[in-house]
Amino acid sequence: MRLNIYFSTLLLLMTSFAIGQEIDKSNTRSGEDVEYCGQHKIQGKLMQDPVFRKQFEADQESLKLLEDQITRDPFRKRGTIYTIPVVFHVIHNGGVSNISRAQIQDAMDILNRDFRKKNADAADVHSDFQGMPSDVEIQFVLATKDPNGVCFPGVTRTYSTSTDVTGDAQVQVVQTSNDIFKGEWSGKKYLNIFVAAAIEVGAGYTFNPYGSGNSMSNGIWIIHNFLGSIGTSNVNNSRVLTHEVGHWLNLAHTWGPNNSPGDPKSCSTDDGVTDTPNTVGVTSCNLNEATCGVRANVENYMDYSGCSKMFTPGQVSRMRAAIQSGVGGRNNLWTTLNLSQVGANVQPICAANFSPMNSQACAGSNIVFNDESYNTPKTWSWSFPGGTPSISNLQNPTVKYDTPGVYSATLTVSDGTLTKTITKDNVITIYAKGRKIPFLESFDDLYDLSNSSFWSTSNTIPSSSYRLTNDAAYTGTKSVMLNNFDLTGANTFDLISGAFDLSQIQSQSNVTLSFKYAYRKKQSANSEILRIYLSNDCGASWNLRRAITGNILSNQVVATSWVPSDLNEWVIIHLTNISSSFWTSNTRLKISFESNGGNNFYLDDINVYPSGPTSELQLSLEENTLSPFQLYPNPTEGELTISFESMVSQDLTYSIIDIYGKVIKEDRILASIGNNLIICSTSELAKGSYFIRFNTKQNQSVNYFQVK
Repeated sequence: MRLNIYFSTLLLLMTSFAIGQEIDKSNTRSGEDVEYCGQHKIQGKLMQDPVFRKQFEADQESLKLLEDQITRDPFRKRGTIYTIPVVFHVIHNGGVSNISRAQIQDAMDILNRDFRKKNADAADVHSDFQGMPSDVEIQFVLATKDPNGVCFPGVTRTYSTSTDVTGDAQVQVVQTSNDIFKGEWSGKKYLNIFVAAAIEVGAGYTFNPYGSGNSMSNGIWIIHNFLGSIGTSNVNNSRVLTHEVGHWLNLAHTWGPNNSPGDPKSCSTDDGVTDTPNTVGVTSCNLNEATCGVRANVENYMDYSGCSKMFTPGQVSRMRAAIQSGVGGRNNLWTTLNLSQVGANVQPICAANFSPMNSQACAGSNIVFNDESYNTPKTWSWSFPGGTPSISNLQNPTVKYDTPGVYSATLTVSDGTLTKTITKDNVITIYAKGRKIPFLESFDDLYDLSNSSFWSTSNTIPSSSYRLTNDAAYTGTKSVMLNNFDLTGANTFDLISGAFDLSQIQSQSNVTLSFKYAYRKKQSANSEILRIYLSNDCGASWNLRRAITGNILSNQVVATSWVPSDLNEWVIIHLTNISSSFWTSNTRLKISFESNGGNNFYLDDINVYPSGPTSELQLSLEENTLSPFQLYPNPTEGELTISFESMVSQDLTYSIIDIYGKVIKEDRILASIGNNLIICSTSELAKGSYFIRFNTKQNQSVNYFQVK
């Protein structure tokens, strides 16, 4: 069934709205807290402009006439495969949003698979729709020439610390600050895909064909963790780009122009396609949906089901009309001239490049090197001094490093005519095998953090990083300091350890990580984040163990550049009962600080020690001087924070006891002067009521908490 005019313009898919906007739960998939689409909210604003509305209606009428011709004329309908050149513009602040080329290529592979009906699950559609899944005969390739004709890898990267820049402002940021070409990337020459940590609304949006299409804004926006199936994304989010390109090629949702899946009113609207049955839309894979009196095509890419796997022949006609029409400039993208100008056809090799999957590892680890050369290398010649093998002709070889040190690598590629070479010095750091615990780091024995064989730093601003300072310290004379006072915008700074050997921890013992930090806000509105990560595979992957933010990190404001001058200005973190999954010989720690305009940040006394009741690590016992213990959240699920002030350094033992008096777990803490925060896992506890008992040299205290 068909509407004369489809008024949809922007499509936003599969996530919550922009920061600060309330989530519309009716627009989320079953069991999720992310909105699929915000089309109706954006569309309403656009259609209020009478000039836009008039032009859009005329454009849609023109597209409909061409679609009807294609539907009636089988020779025009099928047979030509259209090639669309694509550029991914990655906007990032140096963190996970700076996604890998491998993730981008994975997204391209999925997009081409779905549009050419090469997805195996197309054969498994419901029997009512057998034989309908269709090859759109449109394919997508990365462009390899920028607007000046200079070779590039099809991806631009733009560093930006602004977290609230979206929409046209993101286009402007890319135009002025990307690493390839400063200026306009015409929407008539490239399908521009903007990838960021946050966009104007949702996880993705785009424009239906409209006007000339020359603007760089004639593209697609998508959040990085909804792109592809690897890296920061996952298989469940992997068809978001397929859906968005469907909208870019003038498709509607299967239930028509609204963002209210499940609304019975949608039975009286339509998507403008004859062979997609009227439906209200679904938010889960309900193959029996028939609210409108006929079985819905739930497995369609333009529904919200989560089991999408097909386009119908009618949708193909509509998309092929969009790609052949001058409306929106889509018909210029695939011309022979344009494909040559943007390098979307076969191009000679113009640059060698590579990246390791992991640039830091432990002795004995294997590292995969990924070839990122462009355009079309046919042979590869690698050199890995200090690695095994030391040479390779594979495209993506795996190399083992047995000796701690810093290593370089060289790649030479050829397409049979041209040869390109690149050497990356100090690209791999190999750490010694894990240090035994207890490990006690006061930083007093270090002279330069950047030359440490155990500690490394990573930061989004090259000119700023953690450094050693003797301006303040909790123990001794030195600490690690971040000059946060002079920074603006959102930036991430990591202090990363070498490896610890926790493989000898006995089952009756526990492991505690503790460290001390000092921090103040610059303004009361500052909300910065301290994150604690652990890795059980020497840094190949990281697991977030705790995030401390806002007023919990600090609720005190100092307007001038701050230096702690008293031990009571430090906070002592005790991360207890570290999971046995981290009891490996190559466990590493990362302490990450996300700045956003606050004051200076200090770290000291990073300690890792066995802390069970049989631990041999002792501190001299002093007279107990403690403030009352505070427990939060209470009731809790997953994690309990215990807060108290200690006036002296002392051993503290705490036990969790059920209502029958049975001791469920017991641990020891090396409490220090100042505000102590014990972060205790409760994930293994059943729902119910518990007591927590604290024992010091002088007395005993009992508190009550619940697990929900």
